[in-house]
Amino acid sequence: MSIPSLGDLLAQGVSGRGVLVRSDLNVPLHDGVITDPGRIIASAPTLKALVDGGARVVVTAHLGRPKGEPELALSLAPVAAALGEQLGRDVQLADDVVGRDARARAERLTDGDVLLLENVRFDPRETSKDDGQRLALARELAELVGPTGAFVSDGFGVLHRKQASVYDVATLLSHYAGTLVAEEISVLQRLTSSTRRPYAVVLGGSKVSDKLGVIEQLALHADSILVGGGMCFTFLAANGISVGTSLLQPEMIDTCRRLLDTYADVLRLPVDIVVADKFAADSPPQVVAADAIPEGKTGLDIGPGSVTRFGALLSNAETVFWNGPMGVFEFPAYAAGTKGVAEAIVEATAKGAFSVVGGGDSAAAVRALGLPEDGFSHISTGGGASLEYLEGKTLPGLEVLSTED
Repeated sequence: MSIPSLGDLLAQGVSGRGVLVRSDLNVPLHDGVITDPGRIIASAPTLKALVDGGARVVVTAHLGRPKGEPELALSLAPVAAALGEQLGRDVQLADDVVGRDARARAERLTDGDVLLLENVRFDPRETSKDDGQRLALARELAELVGPTGAFVSDGFGVLHRKQASVYDVATLLSHYAGTLVAEEISVLQRLTSSTRRPYAVVLGGSKVSDKLGVIEQLALHADSILVGGGMCFTFLAANGISVGTSLLQPEMIDTCRRLLDTYADVLRLPVDIVVADKFAADSPPQVVAADAIPEGKTGLDIGPGSVTRFGALLSNAETVFWNGPMGVFEFPAYAAGTKGVAEAIVEATAKGAFSVVGGGDSAAAVRALGLPEDGFSHISTGGGASLEYLEGKTLPGLEVLSTED
């Protein structure tokens, strides 16, 4: 069944109507300052289209993981200011989620106004396992946009969560997929179906367990899966290689051994590693062969030989999916692996490859390392939701959009 789109809603006319939008504005903060506004920028087109159509827009979103109660450090205040800059208009911020201030501000909205509710996870009902509690919050959210209101789901990064503002509100209001969600679906479908070959997948990050499902699914589609980041050490250990004090998941070694046996023609591991005495930015780097990591040393990046090897595989790729950094890119001395592989993807894209950056730390690395965002075909905001989609899992927040009103 097809999913109603933002275009369908706009065609009906939204002038004077309340529209509740679930955005993904979960941006990284440092001392109250947004360090990567990517998700805010990606959320703006849907909101701008509604504003231009004269809707009275109420936005709900979360930030971090508060424990069901207000937490000053996780207020959406800096997000409201940044969102206002993107939209070129004032974005009000309610003092609460669905309380007195939120209701009063919603009632006073005029055509083209935007109201951002305070962090929806300040209300414990948002993430409750109790269907009734979630539904109660969803009803209060729906009341903010009135009887003619509509719901636009535009936060792909939360669609794998069965939460009040993601799932339950869609059961109460006519619902539509926003621009961001529609684009993510199109891109992910392309990665799992009509894929131009050779198809190269680059996976990094810290834990094999986080990527196990996607490895098993994409190994059936991809010509090569290039493994870096902290997760590579569990694969190296599965090959009987000592990894010193590098990040390791001992409980996953047997699983990695099975994967290496089953997909020997697909999985590719680093040939050299950049090691250090300790996990610290000022710890001097040393390049060693992947099978000669000294005892007491910890691996913090893939080495230059691995970048060359991975780059060669990427150079002739027609489709590339990248999720997870190759090393601790936040430390300048250990950023070369991530940057080198990313640059190889940019070069492949320039030659016509379709490339997708899988959100999260990968997207943050693109911006932190000064790489051109338009050097990739698509930079996802999906994170874990994108991985679950690629694994073939059902996303509750997506499934509910495809049901009849």
